[in-house]
Amino acid sequence: MIGRPGGVMARGIAMGRPGPVRPAERSKNVRGTLRRLVARLRPERAWLAAAGLLGVTSVGFMVAGPKILGNATNILFDGIVGKRLPAGMTQAQAIALLRAHGEGQLASMLAGMSVTPGVGVDITRLGQVLGLAAVVYLLGAAFNFGQGYIMAGVTQRAMYGLRREVEDKLARLPLRYFDSHPHGDILSRVTNDIDNLTTTIQQGLSQLLTSVLTITGVLGMMFWISPLLAAVCVIVVPLALVITFVIARRSQVQFAAQWDETGALNGLVEETHTGHTLVQVFGRRQAVIDQFGRQNRRMYEASFRAQFLSGIIQPSIQVLSNLNYVVIAVMGGYWVASGRISLGDVIAFMQYSRQFTMPITQIAAQMNMLQSGLASAERVFEFLDAPQEQAERATTGWAPEAGRVTLEHVCFRYEPDKPLIEDFSLDVLPGQTVAIVGRTGAGKTTVVNLLMRFYEIGSGRIALDGTDYRDLTRDQVRRCFGMVLQDTWLFAGTIRENIRYGRQDATDEEVVAAARAARADYFIRTLPDGYDTLLDEEASNISSGQRQLLTIARAFLADPPILILDEATSNVDTRTEVLIQDAMAKLRHGRTSFVIAHRLSTIRNADTIVVMEDGRIVEQGDHDDLLRRRGAYYALYNSQFTEAPAEAA
Repeated sequence: MIGRPGGVMARGIAMGRPGPVRPAERSKNVRGTLRRLVARLRPERAWLAAAGLLGVTSVGFMVAGPKILGNATNILFDGIVGKRLPAGMTQAQAIALLRAHGEGQLASMLAGMSVTPGVGVDITRLGQVLGLAAVVYLLGAAFNFGQGYIMAGVTQRAMYGLRREVEDKLARLPLRYFDSHPHGDILSRVTNDIDNLTTTIQQGLSQLLTSVLTITGVLGMMFWISPLLAAVCVIVVPLALVITFVIARRSQVQFAAQWDETGALNGLVEETHTGHTLVQVFGRRQAVIDQFGRQNRRMYEASFRAQFLSGIIQPSIQVLSNLNYVVIAVMGGYWVASGRISLGDVIAFMQYSRQFTMPITQIAAQMNMLQSGLASAERVFEFLDAPQEQAERATTGWAPEAGRVTLEHVCFRYEPDKPLIEDFSLDVLPGQTVAIVGRTGAGKTTVVNLLMRFYEIGSGRIALDGTDYRDLTRDQVRRCFGMVLQDTWLFAGTIRENIRYGRQDATDEEVVAAARAARADYFIRTLPDGYDTLLDEEASNISSGQRQLLTIARAFLADPPILILDEATSNVDTRTEVLIQDAMAKLRHGRTSFVIAHRLSTIRNADTIVVMEDGRIVEQGDHDDLLRRRGAYYALYNSQFTEAPAEAA
């Protein structure tokens, strides 16, 4: 098949096509979206289990670190204070004496006591404890690195599958979907939203797993050291959860609006960029700038609300964390002074309190990413849930033989209440050239869209060599056709690659032969790099006529049994048109051809001319016969040589 459904063909569809609309407001289903995300990660459950095991190990080492450092603090404290303590006196006893008698009296009492010789900081033991702490933290970091590595692989494989599914969905969507959705919004869903979802899963899922494990481990250590202090810390959790969920519920709506506005903005940019020349010609530059400014403002407002609401979660949780830290410091200091707990345990507990509130703070900080990712996931899933083309009934081993095309009582409408094609019947014999003419909006290009099965007919039957084309796959149907359209489509690549798009296994010699047949070889060889000349996405480095010649060469190379020519020579000069018409006559020889033309002089030699009005065939015959009838074709033909009547003053 030559041409792309939903692209240039979509722009030429007859009247009745639904115009582009902005995405409709939809109900948010966070739980459903989460379930679908979890289902996509289910094939990776073995790797997720491995990541969880590494996470548990990493958190275990990290949680043990503060306790080990607390022991080091006790060694320092005991060593320094122990130089002035009698043998067997503990920290608590010394502090009790200090509180009861004051520092001066305590010094006098200690002076008369026997001091244990050699008591001081045990450097060897201190070094061992600090070395153990270093090893524990390094091992924790190593296991954390392994967890991150595995999660990166899990995320990328899951998103690879999602991208592949989205690409498959694009191929199965009917042309109607592309007609009713802005192209920029579709591109935003399949690129920006998937990228945003990838970042969310890779960073958010790993962070969530680590945070839950950290909270569990730290909470256990805190209850081991002091159940009362641990209970004080636990009070923060429900407060933090309430703040997080209340704000997150409101920000979710704003994130959905943000990504909808992003899609709309991308659609506007894509539209104005494609029509940049027309914008300049009609002096609409300022109007486009104003329209962009309004859409950009809507996106700014939605993004600001989403980011502001999600952004206040972390400061709120941080305030609770700081208050919790102050309470623990005051209570811990008091208990150290009263001898109920050692200084090292208090220091370790204060570190644990930070570790306990830190995951909550991190989850709060990730909420904007999580909410944004859920909004993107919902847009992607909405795209995947869009109605697709009807199921195919493949006929195995079928291949076109003669190229006969039959349309029997075909009816079609873009919208249920607006009929377009009504009771259309046409039998095209192998090798015949059929020209379809009519006023704008008569349904000419719609008939071509139905032949190519870009749309499904409402009723009737279309057959290829006697086989109902609904019994064939769409790929089988479209391989029968070669198309040369008025709107040329070339992709970024070399001229050779663009011509070879018609048949991927073609040799260089066949590419050159096709270019010669299309009268394109001469201008190609005048280019500095010849067939290896690079074209940009809009092929702006060659003229419109040269672009048309390349699409004709592509059709030559495809060598299909049926041709569709939609104003194929509209962009070439008169001299080139004569050459192209001669080449087209050779190309059409022995092939069934459908020609859509407004310049009726170009289809005088067609075997059959079909005149359409309002989706119906009103006349059918050859050129001379139709002129003799003096009917609709006669009026169309003579209108080319008659000046349009002047409007009344």
